[in-house]
Amino acid sequence: MGKKDPCVDEYIAKSADFAKPIMNHIRNVVHDACPDVEEVLKWGMPNFLYKGIMCNMAAFKGHCAFGFWKRKLIFNGEQANASEKAMGNFGRITKISDLPSKKILMNYVKKAMELNKEGVERPPARKAKKKIDLTVPPYLANFLKKNKKALAAFEKFSPTNKREYVMWIAEAKTDETRKKRLETAVEWMSESKVRNWKYKKK
Repeated sequence: MGKKDPCVDEYIAKSADFAKPIMNHIRNVVHDACPDVEEVLKWGMPNFLYKGIMCNMAAFKGHCAFGFWKRKLIFNGEQANASEKAMGNFGRITKISDLPSKKILMNYVKKAMELNKEGVERPPARKAKKKIDLTVPPYLANFLKKNKKALAAFEKFSPTNKREYVMWIAEAKTDETRKKRLETAVEWMSESKVRNWKYKKK
């Protein structure tokens, strides 16, 4: 039987209202297609496992994403919907109808199951031609200088974890919101917490 993770329930509950039915729909489709699927919160998002990772989903401020771990083999090297660049294989999902039908999605899941069952390895990712340095905005740098613990933790973070903080603060619509996020970010960093620490599996 499949195994649901309470952390995924919490992740969906904390998502935006528009995202909840989308996330629940994807979750149900995966469980219907793969009765033995297991869930885990990994990289700050729900992942679905069957003899290895099959697929994952994520909710953002204005859209959701859903993608397969071995997408190149499932979609023959092409995204299912490459009309708009976004994480996952189906572009920016804002409503259930943005996704293929349940039957098609289930077929993708079953193909992912077969690949994992047969032990087919995921094709290696292409190496980036040029490493892009992360630019830390002055307002964040100044805040970090005032807190040695936060600065030390930030410097030890991976590029991805640093970028998550920088983007979250930069997306603030007002100066007041930005200030609150800066204060929260520094508080979390001083405790060595990454931006999405609440969703990390304990």
